[in-house]
Amino acid sequence: MLTYDAVREALRDVYDPELNISMVELGLVYGIDIEGPEKDQVTVTMTFTSPMCPVGPMFKKAVEDKVTGLGAKQINVEITFSPPWDPRTMASEDAKMELGIW
Repeated sequence: MLTYDAVREALRDVYDPELNISMVELGLVYGIDIEGPEKDQVTVTMTFTSPMCPVGPMFKKAVEDKVTGLGAKQINVEITFSPPWDPRTMASEDAKMELGIW
């Protein structure tokens, strides 16, 4: 049985390849839903740093691989741009420091 915390923790190991900062720290994960009788069906709602993100497909695949590695039988990664990603309000304090946002 998967938990929200386990999925979120696993996603901390997925880094934006351009910024080299965890997608969780950047605030790119908008939601994690776990369903099914065995709690093994996971939907991750996320965004990219920009709609034209050149590494979007690779980023999505990394999320799928991480969650599958936890034992998920079904993984759905939903990409959304609403609301648009804004590091000033969505990134962690550590990520803001690395990005030079005070």
